Amino acid sequence: MTDLFTTQPRAPLAEQLRPESLDDVVGQSHLLGAGKPLRLALDSQRLHSFILWGPPGVGKTTIARLAARAFDYEFIAESAVAAGVKELREAAARAQQTLDHRGRSTVLFLDEIHRLNKSQQDALLPHVETGRLTLIGATTENPSFEVNSALLSRAQVYVLKPLSDEELRQLFGRAQAVLGELEFEPSALDAVIGFADGDGRKFLNLVEQLANAAMAAGLTRIDAGFVSTASATTTRRFDKGGEEFYDQISALIKSARGSAPDAALYWMARMIDGGVDVRYLARRIIILASEEVGNADPRALQVAVNAAEAYERLGSPEGELALAQALVYIAVAPKSNAVSMAWHQALSFVRGDRTRAVPLHLRNAPTQLMKDLGYKKDYRYAHDEPDAYAAGEHYFPEDVVEQRWYQPVPRGLESRIGDKLEHLRELDAQAREKQKR
Repeated sequence: MTDLFTTQPRAPLAEQLRPESLDDVVGQSHLLGAGKPLRLALDSQRLHSFILWGPPGVGKTTIARLAARAFDYEFIAESAVAAGVKELREAAARAQQTLDHRGRSTVLFLDEIHRLNKSQQDALLPHVETGRLTLIGATTENPSFEVNSALLSRAQVYVLKPLSDEELRQLFGRAQAVLGELEFEPSALDAVIGFADGDGRKFLNLVEQLANAAMAAGLTRIDAGFVSTASATTTRRFDKGGEEFYDQISALIKSARGSAPDAALYWMARMIDGGVDVRYLARRIIILASEEVGNADPRALQVAVNAAEAYERLGSPEGELALAQALVYIAVAPKSNAVSMAWHQALSFVRGDRTRAVPLHLRNAPTQLMKDLGYKKDYRYAHDEPDAYAAGEHYFPEDVVEQRWYQPVPRGLESRIGDKLEHLRELDAQAREKQKR
């Protein structure tokens, strides 16, 4: 075994393997490869402000440090969680002193930049505008949601990707120089790569954890069983309130809408595996039934509601099966958004219109005064009409033209609903033609 297993304090494996140049960075070739955007920017004459957006452990801090080094800039690192307005102003003052006394510019690296509040952003903006500070931010959240437009307009956003399995194998190749005699069976390395889930720092930490455990057990070869025993259970990337959350629920909805039950189940499993509130999924499945299936198959709503109730009775994991059943039903059901479209059109019309009186014949008349005022006069009780339909009757306010927001689709039950509505409209037309004579 090598120095990794001596009793002398050593830097973590991830720190020992931190790249010394941009060419040493593993991954992000879409940004750092020859002729790619960030590489071109770092090969230019002057460093500009930018934000690195991507999941944990993909090199955001490393790239920031290497960018400052490439331009020989002073490097100040702060966390947006810990740094208040006072700390940001002090950093700007230090940058000005460095520029005045040493002629050297400064990079301010702000980790978790999405956590900056308005006061912090306002304090930072003028220093970035004047060039006193070159800002490099790092975030796991979509900066367009969290960083104000003024600051965002002065910083290019670069999107980083999770490391691929092959890129994690590259990292392992470098780690072997430190691990020395310790060997990983191919299945063991595959398991570690799976646990890491595209996070390079997590990957190296897991490798180091396993190496230390192997040393304690007197092993020189690690197999998949040892990995399973020695590694804590991990979950896939999932932020219950962040963009990863909204991306995954969007994928689930689009899969169900697209009649792809297996893909819908995949995204549901991803969210549950990541720790989503399953009741949130139950609510979304109920909404899917109304929004995407509607009257093409009204049973979908009943199935969804029943599944949500079943989950309340059973909890996890048994209740998740009922939700999976409902999700599959919705995915394979005939699709119609006709009710959803009609509802939103009706809302839009009402919100853009003035308040209109209910026609007298549609009002209730529980008192004699109301009857004397004409309430309910000439109202036609549909059940007393042929086929229980009052042909030619008008149910909108008197000065509103009859609207036809609901347009059934020719799928599922709505094809029959459409035929019925067409028949009723023909009866209306005939009745109104008679009224004109």
